Amino acid sequence: MASVKTPFPFGAITGQYDQTGMQCASEVPSGLMPASTGEAESNFLMKKIEAIIKPFKLDEVKEALQEVGLQGITVTEAKGFGRQKGHTELYRGAEYVVDFLPKVKVEVVLADDNVDAVIDAIRNAAQTGRIGDGKIFVSNVEGVVRIRTGETGVDAI
Repeated sequence: MASVKTPFPFGAITGQYDQTGMQCASEVPSGLMPASTGEAESNFLMKKIEAIIKPFKLDEVKEALQEVGLQGITVTEAKGFGRQKGHTELYRGAEYVVDFLPKVKVEVVLADDNVDAVIDAIRNAAQTGRIGDGKIFVSNVEGVVRIRTGETGVDAI
């Protein structure tokens, strides 16, 4: 096995690789992973919120996020289905099944203490009360680097 050291802005990641190049074991730089105290969730200072919403609700969600002080968002066009499982449409006399419905994915990374306000803002702005309103996912963010300045962590958001 060969040891490979890869530069990383938070330290160095050292991994062990076998002859095929597959990673066998690795060390994570200190400060990136939560301590093993059983309170792993509370050691993350940043969260990523991903919201899948109806496209016509995007402007309302954007305004709601600006009102709670969020400075930046990433928006991606998406297609998918959940419980509504698509629908059928009639085109030139023929019936077609539309499996994937148009959606919009809104992503934000923010400090941990603002999560509840942002979730409430998205939910209130995107909700129509009908099937297909979407979902909100929250996950931990281990690190962030602002490419232009090299800032890291919460300062880079």
